[in-house]
Amino acid sequence: MSHDDELLRRLTRLCEDLAWDRPADEELLYSLTDPGGVPPELAALAEAFGLMLVKLEARKMHQESLITDLSARNLELDEARAELARRNVALSLAVEETFHSRRLVGQCPAIRQVADLALSIAKRPINTMILGPTGSGKEVVAKMIHYNSPRRENNFVAVNCTAIPETLFESEMFGIEKGVATGVAQRRGLVEEADGGTLFLDEVADMSLTNQAKLLRVLEEREIRRVGAAKDKPVDLMVISAANIDLNKAVAEKKFREDLFYRLNVAEVRLPPLAERGEDVLLLAANFLESHARRLGRTGLSLTRAAQTALLAYGWPGNVRELNNEMERAAALTVGEAIEPEDLSLKIRAAALEVAPAPAAGRLADMEKRTVEAALARHGGNKSRAAKELGLSREGLRKKMKKLWPES
Repeated sequence: MSHDDELLRRLTRLCEDLAWDRPADEELLYSLTDPGGVPPELAALAEAFGLMLVKLEARKMHQESLITDLSARNLELDEARAELARRNVALSLAVEETFHSRRLVGQCPAIRQVADLALSIAKRPINTMILGPTGSGKEVVAKMIHYNSPRRENNFVAVNCTAIPETLFESEMFGIEKGVATGVAQRRGLVEEADGGTLFLDEVADMSLTNQAKLLRVLEEREIRRVGAAKDKPVDLMVISAANIDLNKAVAEKKFREDLFYRLNVAEVRLPPLAERGEDVLLLAANFLESHARRLGRTGLSLTRAAQTALLAYGWPGNVRELNNEMERAAALTVGEAIEPEDLSLKIRAAALEVAPAPAAGRLADMEKRTVEAALARHGGNKSRAAKELGLSREGLRKKMKKLWPES
């Protein structure tokens, strides 16, 4: 074998070592790059192999660095995932506690019955209808049922049936398939979002008869079909509905489908108006006031006895929601720490004046005068508008003014 053949054989072995990631004889490689001892062509080839070896080693070091970095990042990601799981558990427990039946504020018999019934429904979730006037807390009860049920780990999806336009009902509720129209992406509907959890249909009586039929099919077949899709998709959900009207009457008047009513109304919960809950008004007011005061960074706010009397005298047509708004206003605008009747809305003060006993002539009369004067000033002396704000008839305001200012 000639000297050149031996050199070529060595280069071939070096190439195979590099190809199979075996340790290469680097000394041999460098000796072959000496143009004085080997033909120039073989020296150039050996030098090219040397450069290749350097690059491979650099790439290997870079890969090892990347692997080390990725391992560290994976460890951080695992720790973050574990922390997120702990937080999710804590959040779930906090939410469950927030909506536990014991946390439903109120001591009147009617509201305690609501709490007991909600907890019974939650144990074995079934479709439920919640009836009650606007602002009475229907969504709070719906969440209480969901977060105390086996479905609490999955979504609670609230739908305002009044807010969905007739033409968008199917796409909003059932979703839309990709490619239905140019530029339209695939989107899950609200029913699919609630799969495994709870779908809350607020103001369900406002749904049109056409859309009622579409919803009924979903409840009967337990499946949906996205707009533009070729096949159905199964869904598993509990439906809680809410209405502020007499649905039995709506069914009798053919404004609500009877078959859908019975599908939704497996269990029924009736919420009383706030005006029928007696001193629950004060319990709720204190609860709302504390919450808003904490959020606004105020401490020590409380209702005086006179303010409590005013709250009890008012009829609360807006129910719990209106009381919540009133306490938020008081927490924000009251100057001192004690909330007096003067810190409440005019309509509440006016209601208190209507039921106030006659002997309270001094301070009460002055407060009445200021209240009436303020209402008249706000409406430029217009007695009809001032009377409406004060919750009085125009004749009632005239009599009150004659009593307050007998000399005029």
